[in-house]
Amino acid sequence: MKNSSLFTPVALGRHTLNNRIVLPPLTRQRAAQPGDVPTELMALYYRQRATAGFMISEGAQIEPRGQGYAWTPGIYSAAQIDGWRKVTEAVHAEGGIIFAQLWHVGRVSHTALQPDGGAPLAPSAIQAQKVKAFIETEPGKGMLVAPSMPRELSTADIRQLVELYAQAAQNALDAGFDGVEIHAANGYLINQFISTHANKRTDEYGGSLQNRLRLLREVVQAVAAVVGPDRMGVRFTPLFSSTDEDRVYIGFVEEDPHQTYIEAIRVLEQVGLAYLSIAEADWDNAPDLPDAFRREVRQTFSGRIIYAGRYSAERGARLIEAKLADLIAFGRPFIANPDLPRRLANGWPLNPLDAATLYGGGEDGFTDYPRHDETEFSAATHCQA
Repeated sequence: MKNSSLFTPVALGRHTLNNRIVLPPLTRQRAAQPGDVPTELMALYYRQRATAGFMISEGAQIEPRGQGYAWTPGIYSAAQIDGWRKVTEAVHAEGGIIFAQLWHVGRVSHTALQPDGGAPLAPSAIQAQKVKAFIETEPGKGMLVAPSMPRELSTADIRQLVELYAQAAQNALDAGFDGVEIHAANGYLINQFISTHANKRTDEYGGSLQNRLRLLREVVQAVAAVVGPDRMGVRFTPLFSSTDEDRVYIGFVEEDPHQTYIEAIRVLEQVGLAYLSIAEADWDNAPDLPDAFRREVRQTFSGRIIYAGRYSAERGARLIEAKLADLIAFGRPFIANPDLPRRLANGWPLNPLDAATLYGGGEDGFTDYPRHDETEFSAATHCQA
């Protein structure tokens, strides 16, 4: 695999990446309490994986009301910014490039996670189904619960949220991140505004597709004004069908997903963003994205395109060689294999994933996954082209 397209350099905005392997945003729920502050252990976790050509942090909530899972890190307080600075310094010490994912869960939350026990925020007062929030029941322990009934955001609330996204972007720069990714996927707040399933508004933020894309457009423009479009990306989850309705929790299946997401991508193209990230359905036997959609994505968007979704190195390389993708993200394999690019380059076997340690806890299943045998590792060719 050393001669694979995965190991060729590529420009991404103002950066040149050594390879096309991406560490995508992966929720791990290990922020320090109280305060949801990134830790030294998190800095080690990211440092271990800094041979990725490009890294995006786990989602960081832009404000307290944006949290849907206990122990996820924020990016709105001074302590959180200081904690993230430890992460970025660790990554940069290894020569890595890392963006922060800016996250607001919207209605996928519970009153136990909200300030003063308030209702979660949403485009419309429609309770989320087939998805769970995660609350702390005692220190270090928690449970999955059904999300609470949300309250509909006013237009004044929405304007404030746009400002909060812009401030979170500035906070990310202050923490040393190289750029930011807007989380507009997985059924969270911006995805909720885009979807007719969650957005029943009758004002300028609801109804027509262009109205439902208004929050996305305003957030992208506001954040671009802070960081520059060449240091920005957006993540979507365009689902076209579901062979298992219980899996629709990762996003929404729109009536016309092709049109919905091509129009959403036009928003990014108009602002000139550095990249688009598409997270595909990732369960066993999930349908592939239609070829016609992939082709129109490429025709519509002139920046870099990242795909994620149970890719093998070979399948990812083929998509790059077909010029339908520029980078490929590997989620679960990167959790279990901190030296994943070198393993792929050399054909070394992969560590198995311990699913029981994915969320919460300490170093177990987080920073204790072994690298490949050191004698082979030290002789391996670096993952650059």
